[in-house]
Amino acid sequence: MMLIPPVICGPLATLVTDPGLIVQFQRPGRLWWLLVPLVVVLGYVGLSARRTPVRRPSRIDLRRILPRDKAWKRHLAVLCSVASMASLVLAFAQPQAFREEPRDRATVVITMDVSRSMIATDVQPSRLSAAKSAAKSFLTELPERFNVALVKFAASAQLVVPPTTDRGTVSTAIDNLQVLPSTAIGEGIYSSLDALKLAPDDPSHPGSKPPAAVVLLSDGATNVGRPSLPAAQQARRENVPVYTIAYGTASGYVYEEGRRQPVPVNHHELAAIAKASGGEKFSAESLGQLTDVYKSIAKAVGQEKVYAEVTDRYVGYGLLLAVLAGLGVVSLAARWP
Repeated sequence: MMLIPPVICGPLATLVTDPGLIVQFQRPGRLWWLLVPLVVVLGYVGLSARRTPVRRPSRIDLRRILPRDKAWKRHLAVLCSVASMASLVLAFAQPQAFREEPRDRATVVITMDVSRSMIATDVQPSRLSAAKSAAKSFLTELPERFNVALVKFAASAQLVVPPTTDRGTVSTAIDNLQVLPSTAIGEGIYSSLDALKLAPDDPSHPGSKPPAAVVLLSDGATNVGRPSLPAAQQARRENVPVYTIAYGTASGYVYEEGRRQPVPVNHHELAAIAKASGGEKFSAESLGQLTDVYKSIAKAVGQEKVYAEVTDRYVGYGLLLAVLAGLGVVSLAARWP
């Protein structure tokens, strides 16, 4: 990865390492120590380019007896040692950057589709039964201080449990969910946004709500109520990402009045919702996949990016490169059988 040389002329030097990632230094004056590895590189290049002196002929040419070291090993060992020095210099300058840290508080709304298509048995024992099991496992993945709300939707949406830290109440409510006709995904999103207004304020910032997210599981498409795309756009305006889970398979079906009715999963609408809200769309075709999806979402909502000192990161890079350099030196010095 190429690094753009830092400008050491402000309160903090800025080093751009990746698009969108800015590393700043609290002690930019220490970056002048980068001249040391630079001098080492120039010296090594100069020595390597120096012509080999003419040797007098001798009866025994040791170069023919002793195996020659491979040049690439020597170059690699020097490169790793120089990179290690450079990384430690960057650590010495006390870099700051974005890093992921556990989120202290947040509110998550579990929004579940309970339309009749959820009784399809393409996911054993049924879509709804498996979804209930995975949702309860999801509760255990979230940090204890997170508030969780439960919203169900079919022909209309209903707040089942307002934001609470009582996991037992939410788990019991999930167990009691029953199927109803029709699908109103848009209403489910609007009800989820209304539920977030009931969340308690952040104790660290009175008068403001903690970060929030909606986790919406569905297997169909909206056929009643308000459209889902404006609802997703409203969620984005309120800074609430909607993580959607398209649950089920293309071969799912239910029986309506004795007739077999296909109920394939509609991926398009759920993908559009996630994109419009700033969330992410997932798919699951089994209980195991759904459990893994919930774990991924729990990790995403349970962490936040904060701007903090990352000295330890560069120290780690330096130590790793030093170990590689040492292994290279050992490889050059050893005579293998």
